[in-house]
Amino acid sequence: MAQFVLVPFQRLGSEVLQALLEEYATRDGTDYGDRELTTQEKVDRLQSQLGAGDLQILYDADSEQWDLVQQDQAELLLNS
Repeated sequence: MAQFVLVPFQRLGSEVLQALLEEYATRDGTDYGDRELTTQEKVDRLQSQLGAGDLQILYDADSEQWDLVQQDQAELLLNS
């Protein structure tokens, strides 16, 4: 069973956060919309969503992987 930990983005160094967001923004399946965005545009949007509390960074201690998830889904995963 997955054991999730909430990672407050504010506790990450700016370079680490930038690297995480760039990695996420360049994953397969992250291009949706009318026009293709640059990696930096995607990173900026993700940063805004983190700042607004719409996205959360979760770390799965069992698989040692992380993901960005919507706030409501993060609450479900953390409370299960």
